[in-house]
Amino acid sequence: MSKVLVADFGTGNLHSVMTAIQVVSSGSEVEASRSARKIRMADRLILPGQGAIGTWMSELQDDNVRQAVNEAVRTKPVLGICLGLQALYEHSEEDGGVEGLKVLAGRVERFSDGLNDCGHRIKIPHMGWSKVHQTCQHPLWSGIPQDTRFYFVHSYFARSDRDSEVAAVADYGLEFTCAAARENLFAVQFHPEKSRRQGLRLLTNFLNWNGEV
Repeated sequence: MSKVLVADFGTGNLHSVMTAIQVVSSGSEVEASRSARKIRMADRLILPGQGAIGTWMSELQDDNVRQAVNEAVRTKPVLGICLGLQALYEHSEEDGGVEGLKVLAGRVERFSDGLNDCGHRIKIPHMGWSKVHQTCQHPLWSGIPQDTRFYFVHSYFARSDRDSEVAAVADYGLEFTCAAARENLFAVQFHPEKSRRQGLRLLTNFLNWNGEV
């Protein structure tokens, strides 16, 4: 039986992620935990998060937990969601500036209030359904049409420094990285657990993914 570990780092969308995974999982053991031992024992890891990145990263002050997450990112299928995407970058502007896991190249910045290039006012946070434009082929996009709308809730966005790590972009006054991929790692800014049928399809694809591209 495959073991799926949903990392519990004290942020808001844990229950909804767990519920969605249980809906689509078949023959998988799904558990939420912050235990380094259980992270190492899992066959695949989900890094969810909704809220402030400072809270999320504070859970990784335990060197054993941080090491277990870093090992997982190198060795098994990993899916990051929202903060689970942002934490993978080098640095975030949120909470006065927070160092990330430095797995992906780039920074996390805050959307600016004001008018976009079309004269439309940008409201912060970015909340609601937006088109996701896939920029590469990937097993997690299987069966998901180009420019499918997914549900977003965020005030900060990833600015990737490597085009090769960008799996999709979205637009909210500016174009930003809304999905990133590298080897056995895939991460999204949007919330598949709140994105109805296509979100469940992405989660199903993750459960079926062997970590190879």
